[in-house]
Amino acid sequence: MKVSILGRKNLEQVLELPSVIEGVKSAYRLKAAGKTVVWPLVSYDFEEVGGVMDIRSGCIFGENLHGLKMLNNFPANTEKGLPPFNGMLMIFDSTTGIPLGVMDAAYITCMRTGAAGAIGAQALARSDSEVLLILGAGKQSIYQIAAALTLLPGIKKVYIADALNQEHARTFAAACAERLQKDFSLECSQGAFLAAEDLAAAVGESDIIITITPSRSPVILKEWVKPGTHFSCIGADMEGKEEIDPTLFQGAKIYADDVKQCVQVGEMELPIKQGVIREADIAGEIGQVLSGEIPGRCSEEEITIFDATGLALLDLVTGKRAIDLAQAKELGILADI
Repeated sequence: MKVSILGRKNLEQVLELPSVIEGVKSAYRLKAAGKTVVWPLVSYDFEEVGGVMDIRSGCIFGENLHGLKMLNNFPANTEKGLPPFNGMLMIFDSTTGIPLGVMDAAYITCMRTGAAGAIGAQALARSDSEVLLILGAGKQSIYQIAAALTLLPGIKKVYIADALNQEHARTFAAACAERLQKDFSLECSQGAFLAAEDLAAAVGESDIIITITPSRSPVILKEWVKPGTHFSCIGADMEGKEEIDPTLFQGAKIYADDVKQCVQVGEMELPIKQGVIREADIAGEIGQVLSGEIPGRCSEEEITIFDATGLALLDLVTGKRAIDLAQAKELGILADI
């Protein structure tokens, strides 16, 4: 029995963002069609060392795949010369239970998460959107920008905000155009990328806001936000995390990647617990919008929020594509187990 083992370099050689985006869309649509299962999230805080681990798992009957991903985020590793973001993805054939592949989960996660944020924006933002704000200048942020520019060619300006380190945002913005060309073959003007020197002003100018921080208190306030803004909330993926003002949910059109998981650990977790909104106020899931089952944005003035907590389904479809492409190119290792 042969199992594909793929490292990050192998994944970088075979995965391209447009293909990943299409795979993520297909996973969302299969979920809307009832052809998937999302199993309960497991997480654990290693408080003494400031690390966190989470396990996400699920099954895609439409692709005959099931599996799990364990991710570890240990920020202190940077001081030790070690990568802070690590994990493994395991994929199995759901008709036989036979393992198909084991691979680096960090790169898969970055690619599919970038795709998710952009898909939410494409589905729910105003069609004339031109200004994008990325809240967070960490590892994931460049993937969010790349996917957004791939799906939303009308974007003319991108603000990058880092609430903890303004200089980091400036450095990130200065390097954006070169990184997008090198890593994603996207040709962009360097002048399109700006550090958000005044966060409130940048929020007020932005049509689309993607949040990707580990914050546990609101960074963006409701009074800064103009009518018609779309939010893709990515960072709140564990209990207690929060990036935007809970009152932004009042009167907004709210969508989830998975309602049950979002209520438990997503951006909507605390607004629901605080009584700002009820679970009944959630319009539905993004897959239902993509499949045409429910409407997305209905007016130019309404605020839309896509709460994306991250689903193993996205990792599974992306990982399976990587396995097939790597085998066709004879990359990685085929191991007997």
